[in-house]
Amino acid sequence: MAELLLELFSEEIPARMQGKAADDLARLVATGLKEAGFKGVDARGFVTARRLAVVVEGLGTAQPDIVEEKRGPRVDAPDKAVDGFLKSTGLARDQLETRESGKGSFYYAVLETKGRETMAVLPELLARAISALPWPKPMKWGAYSARWVRPLHNILCLFDGATVPLNWEHLSASNQTFGHRFMAPEPITVADFADYQAKLKNAFVVLDAAERRRIIDKDARRLAEDEGLSVITDAALVDEVAGLVEWPECLIGAMETRFLDVPQEALISAMRNHQKYFSLADATGKMAPRFIVVANLCAEDGGKLITAGNERVLSARLSDAKFFWDQDRKVTLESRVPKLETIIFHARLGTVRDKVNRIVKLAAVIAGYVPGADAVLCERAGLLAKADLSTGMVGEFADLQGLMGRYYAAHDGEPDVVARAIEEHYSPLGPDDKCPTDPTSVVVALADKIDTLAGFFAIGDKPTGSKDPYALRRAALGVIRLVLENGLRLPLLDIFSRAGELQDVSDTLDPEELLGFFADRLKVHLKTQNVRHDHIAAAFALKGEDDLVRVMARVEALSNFLASDDGANLLTAYRRAANILRIEEKKDGKSYDQSVDQALLKEDVEVALFERIDEVSSLVSSAISHDGFEAAAKAAAILRKPVDAFFDQVTVNADDAALRANRLRLLSTIRNLLDQLADLSKIEG
Repeated sequence: MAELLLELFSEEIPARMQGKAADDLARLVATGLKEAGFKGVDARGFVTARRLAVVVEGLGTAQPDIVEEKRGPRVDAPDKAVDGFLKSTGLARDQLETRESGKGSFYYAVLETKGRETMAVLPELLARAISALPWPKPMKWGAYSARWVRPLHNILCLFDGATVPLNWEHLSASNQTFGHRFMAPEPITVADFADYQAKLKNAFVVLDAAERRRIIDKDARRLAEDEGLSVITDAALVDEVAGLVEWPECLIGAMETRFLDVPQEALISAMRNHQKYFSLADATGKMAPRFIVVANLCAEDGGKLITAGNERVLSARLSDAKFFWDQDRKVTLESRVPKLETIIFHARLGTVRDKVNRIVKLAAVIAGYVPGADAVLCERAGLLAKADLSTGMVGEFADLQGLMGRYYAAHDGEPDVVARAIEEHYSPLGPDDKCPTDPTSVVVALADKIDTLAGFFAIGDKPTGSKDPYALRRAALGVIRLVLENGLRLPLLDIFSRAGELQDVSDTLDPEELLGFFADRLKVHLKTQNVRHDHIAAAFALKGEDDLVRVMARVEALSNFLASDDGANLLTAYRRAANILRIEEKKDGKSYDQSVDQALLKEDVEVALFERIDEVSSLVSSAISHDGFEAAAKAAAILRKPVDAFFDQVTVNADDAALRANRLRLLSTIRNLLDQLADLSKIEG
């Protein structure tokens, strides 16, 4: 068994693309080897800012031999048939085997294909993998025809210690690579992966991204703790910085205390997004006037010049933030609302000012369904929700929208709930984002998201396949979480209709279509909780069922009911009844959804079933009217025995036409009764 090592050495690869690129290259190499017949292939990918590497261990020095058997014609078949078989296999007649079977004697061809040397297989296989590597934005350089994420300068490729004769575009593989761009730029000759990794470390390159992350995290914490501070957690920034450096060196710097007057979120955003610095906090959790910068080299002066340079750059950056903070507060947030007329929300849905008008009106409607919500405060928060989009701070730091609105609203003396709603109305942004609970925040968040959904569905700009440019799936999930986590009894169809009426477009919104979209999103949302999608579909299929809290209570009761023996057996009986009705109604060209004629009930079991249905129907209807879905399911379970007895002892398709019709009407009452729980025809399995 031998080892394969491949390294692609290039200009700096964007940090956001590195992890996927390493996984993709390892996958492509492993797939190619498996398709070439190599078994048990395990490829590991590594990446730094300047190199992609893959190592495959335990690889055979040759492809495995392939033995294939083909059965030919009978031994006594005409010569023409045998000759055709010989031609297809490339063998002579005396090379065929004769074997007996229960159907006579047949010719067999045993074909053995000798495996090629691995070294001969690798060049084409690896070149194909390199070319197939999917980059979001590949580029061309020089006069070369190659397209890659950045100019590629060198290929190192070894198999069993020997250089693989791999050629890709203008490059030929060798046994050399290069160390750190500044501290060890000379060529390095390597023998295998262990030697490669060790020599890179000596050349100031930490190959493993996980190790670089550990170094950054450990050193940053140590520097902060030495000054009695702590690093403000930012795992995403650690990942990004680990992709920017090959030799991480953490340094601690200071910023001027005058900047601490600016909201710390703005300072953190400026430091993180523009400078890739880590912010620090004191023992009280308040931001400290210190920061951590990660250098990509070990400076002779211990990093003093690097730190000083970064302090100067940060001072200029934070001066911008402080300027915007001071300037933005010179006018009220409310005075900024008219400026939203200059910001286009969507070409067909108007400006952001138009959207704000719709949010205000929709918030007034939704407030009536949210306990504790004050419609006046909700309308006020809706009016101001987007006003910070015209501020200098949000113009410079877009990720602060909503948050800066809260600060400016508080500065203007707006009520706390209004200021909080301005910040929280964008939430939740995803499945892991915190969901607002304050009534005002909930109302405005719902109004904003429902308006967006209603608008885009009205103009027919809906998600298709994997494409969702306006994040409508996320908006629907946000509405679902706001409703369910706050236990809101919201009539979605009515609210969708109202939201559709507010859209100033020629198209008309179909509330039922939008509700169907919500049903699909709910299935996805509840998948991790092992809630069956067909149970959700069965609950949503009931006409007019748009209260998500009721839907979930119905789904839970339905799931528990069908998990019981009574429920499972009753579902079987339901399907039997529904199938008979479907067949007979189609054959007869009419429906049997009419009242049962008691005078035509001849058998004791059908009399007993009719009486039970009459009794259970009132129990189920009463329970459902009070949202007692568990009680309704228990009541329905009473039908199991009389239904079983009916099917065991009664022939539905009797010779007497009147008797047959009456029994079909009896089956229809069973179906209609059970469909009060949910549309059981949607249940799979």
